[in-house]
Amino acid sequence: MIDKKHLNAFTAMVGSENIYDDKAHMIAYSYDATRTRFEPDAVIFPRHEQDVSDILKYCNEHQIVITARGAGSGFTGGALPANGGIILAMEKHMNKILEIDTQNMVAVVQPGVVNMDLQKHVEELGLFYPPDPASEEYSTLGGNVSENAGGMRAAKYGITKDYVMALRAVRANGDVIQAGKRTIKDVAGYNTAGILIASEGTLAVLTELTLKLIPKPKYKKTYMGIFPSVDNAMNAVFKSLAAGANPVAMEFLDKLVIQALIEKLGVDLPKEAGGVLVGDVDGNVPEEIAFQLKTLEESFRANGATEFRIAQNDEEAKELWYARRNASQSITIFGNKKLNEDISVPRAKLPEALNAIYAIADKYGFTVPCFGHAGDGNIHVNVMIDISQLDEGHKCIEEIFQLVVDMGGTLSGEHGIGTAKAPFMDIAFNDAEMQLFRDIKKAFDPNNILNPGKMGL
Repeated sequence: MIDKKHLNAFTAMVGSENIYDDKAHMIAYSYDATRTRFEPDAVIFPRHEQDVSDILKYCNEHQIVITARGAGSGFTGGALPANGGIILAMEKHMNKILEIDTQNMVAVVQPGVVNMDLQKHVEELGLFYPPDPASEEYSTLGGNVSENAGGMRAAKYGITKDYVMALRAVRANGDVIQAGKRTIKDVAGYNTAGILIASEGTLAVLTELTLKLIPKPKYKKTYMGIFPSVDNAMNAVFKSLAAGANPVAMEFLDKLVIQALIEKLGVDLPKEAGGVLVGDVDGNVPEEIAFQLKTLEESFRANGATEFRIAQNDEEAKELWYARRNASQSITIFGNKKLNEDISVPRAKLPEALNAIYAIADKYGFTVPCFGHAGDGNIHVNVMIDISQLDEGHKCIEEIFQLVVDMGGTLSGEHGIGTAKAPFMDIAFNDAEMQLFRDIKKAFDPNNILNPGKMGL
């Protein structure tokens, strides 16, 4: 519990209407998509950057831990108050689009802006902000940057880090820093912005983001390839890209997911299908779209595709995407609890990785449906268990992590580490690397008040 004198001090800073320590608020800010619960001792809604600076300076002086939070939509516990203390909630006040510079194609936003709100706003101006996490309708840009969120368009356009030009942030001692510039080139000094991206709020609190925009493509088409096996589909991924295809998205579903979609939702897919690839292509001239679709179809069929569908209108596009967008909810037919991991491997390793994952699943006797972002090598591995099998499920996941790292892959392609994957950090990083992370953490936050316990730090 935080002493009353501290609550009074915070109230003096932000006003009584922006600080709460009642049970309802403590519960509301105690969980994220992991459904793990850690109650804070108070929730504060800063009004502006100066509030953030004042709050952090006070917390640093009095050794009060603090966790910055956007929408709380994360899958790994990155924004959970694992050690109690203060939740610094950005969504109430620090949620403004400050500037859209159409000449330099730059957006300046506060961290509480919802991803989709920015997308819609800039598209009205003929511009485009590509990062599109599945939570885009409610996740905040501050959270996206803190976790380095990915999305379905990453195959062509990259992930959040590729669009952060600069940011403002507050260190644990209250100092305000500017990292990066709104210029195309900037090689002066350390890449501090790069260190803060994906740091999960353990180094500083983000207060302003300068994001790169691009022109919105004029044309888009949706495609789907149906394959007899997941091996065929995974080979088609890297071979079609090597052949010159450059799809916006290339998402995949394995045989188990296809089965679940047919049985639970009646999706129009062949029962004998072993793998599906679905995605979009875009461009500024019709000939570019035609070339992309031709390249994909030729490569898909060369790798065993039995069918190649092209949507002729928006309604058909929605029908093709329906399967991918409902993959997660459909697989509940295989168990009442899923351990959902987002490992990533080099694309050419996808066939080998999936076969090895299924072998590990067989070893433990678990059903493990897989789907995800094949175009960038990011697989959503879903270990389906009963709650009584939790320990065995975690052992299965640990083996999968080791397999992925041995293949040159990583523990997370988009969800981050948080508390959920912290126990597995030593699989991916050696002692010297982990010590370097701790040294960086100490340089930014010597008293360890910012989101302690995350990422194994």
